[in-house]
Amino acid sequence: MATRQPTPQTKAFGQEVSRLREEAGITRSELASRVPISTSYVSQIERGVTRCRRDMAERLDAALGTTPALAEAWNQTLKRAAYPKFFQDYPEAEATASLLRAWVENFVLGLFQTEAYIRAQGVSEDVFDGRLRRQRTVLERENPPTIAVVLSETVLLRSVGGPQVMKAQCERLMEVSGLPNVILQVAPIAYYRGVSGSFVLATQQDGRDLLYLETTPGGVISNDPAEILHVQKVFPTLSARALDPESSRRHIEKVISERWT
Repeated sequence: MATRQPTPQTKAFGQEVSRLREEAGITRSELASRVPISTSYVSQIERGVTRCRRDMAERLDAALGTTPALAEAWNQTLKRAAYPKFFQDYPEAEATASLLRAWVENFVLGLFQTEAYIRAQGVSEDVFDGRLRRQRTVLERENPPTIAVVLSETVLLRSVGGPQVMKAQCERLMEVSGLPNVILQVAPIAYYRGVSGSFVLATQQDGRDLLYLETTPGGVISNDPAEILHVQKVFPTLSARALDPESSRRHIEKVISERWT
């Protein structure tokens, strides 16, 4: 019988189970005995090779004392109600990616947005909560992905929520740019050939890619090889034309002092 392969959804849920179990300081065997289920089934859930039912998520919550964290995580992997329809497949791929490459020309990358910056965009509570959940899932996991972001200077200069919100948001960019897994570059305002909107390319450990292309009024999720190849070729050019990471940090500091203070 062929081995079942994990999906982005089951891997994301499994990682959350593993994270909460490790925070509780117990082994898979100990968790299994509390539920009770077999240790091998706990292993399958954590590795993402099986998809458990919601009542099992609730039982895991009870065993870990984390109610309703896993039940809510299960809802997100199945229903994904906290995300716009066009965005449903992407958060799970993002959560399990080993590399994220992004070109951002309208708003700060969602993973780096402050709460006030999100609020200023007038999003629904579901979208607000979902964005914060994505940040925790990606940035706080045990082995976070490498995140390479080229940010158009227009994002730093465009007011979203007013000076106080923008100052705090730029300070947040300074903070995340210092993380060892983050490469943040600022691109001067210019025309960039081959780029027609923001994008994020999520690459899994096994080399699979999922592409999010921002369009108006929504967005497109794609695994089309031609589109992915185009982005893979364009991104190094964007990075080469942008300021290097240290110069980008100095530029953000300058924007804070000259525009938002």
